[in-house]
Amino acid sequence: MGFRALVLEQDAEGVASAAIKSLDTSDLPEGEVTVAVEYSTVNYKDGLCLSPKGGGLVRKYPHVGGIDLAGTVEASDDPRYAPGDKVVLTGWRVGEVHWGGYAEKARVK
Repeated sequence: MGFRALVLEQDAEGVASAAIKSLDTSDLPEGEVTVAVEYSTVNYKDGLCLSPKGGGLVRKYPHVGGIDLAGTVEASDDPRYAPGDKVVLTGWRVGEVHWGGYAEKARVK
């Protein structure tokens, strides 16, 4: 099932750019919990990640920024979370090392 995300990509010269793209759930990184993202915020680290050099924070491209997210669990392999649960995720280097909340869906550990 498709969804939209703000995807950061890097060209051959190492310059990063961002664009809203349509992705498939198979594009999501590995994780145990898939979340339908309803909210995310913008802060200083997000601004750095969106800069032409990724602010030194983005480790691997393509990347989805957004250092936090809130939403509803769609699927889970973790018994602590069930579909329909409301969740908030902050920290864990989301939006820097791991794909973050600037998408309609996220998959997290």
